[in-house]
Amino acid sequence: MPDPDASQTITGHCLCGAVTVRARVQGPILRACHCDMCRAHTSAMFMSIETLPGSVEVSGPATSYRSSDWAERGFCSVCGSTLWYGTVADGERHLSAGLFQNAAGVPLAMEFYADNTPDGYALSGTHPKLTKDETIRLFTQDD
Repeated sequence: MPDPDASQTITGHCLCGAVTVRARVQGPILRACHCDMCRAHTSAMFMSIETLPGSVEVSGPATSYRSSDWAERGFCSVCGSTLWYGTVADGERHLSAGLFQNAAGVPLAMEFYADNTPDGYALSGTHPKLTKDETIRLFTQDD
């Protein structure tokens, strides 16, 4: 039986296969963001997998777009698949769950901007559902 505290490597790719991503995870969780920018970028909530800081490796024709003062969004320059949401201050990339088969088999554990969730996008579960204000406080608490 695998050790749940041990880290492991996950590998995924974009729709066309031109971009491959690898990252280390340890007890990973799935997160959903319902902010206006994520919904405009993906046509739904952005689902990401928590990875170990500094472990993300991207190969292939990846491009990023600076979407705000604090964030960038990565995509494949061939097929347009969403690759990541990145925080500029720390250089971290939060990888799109859709790059991995079965979303790497990790559970949904957090929603951001839950008060912006369109009626048809509501997710079930008892995980934390942070409001817009709570999300902003979480990401700007070190500023």
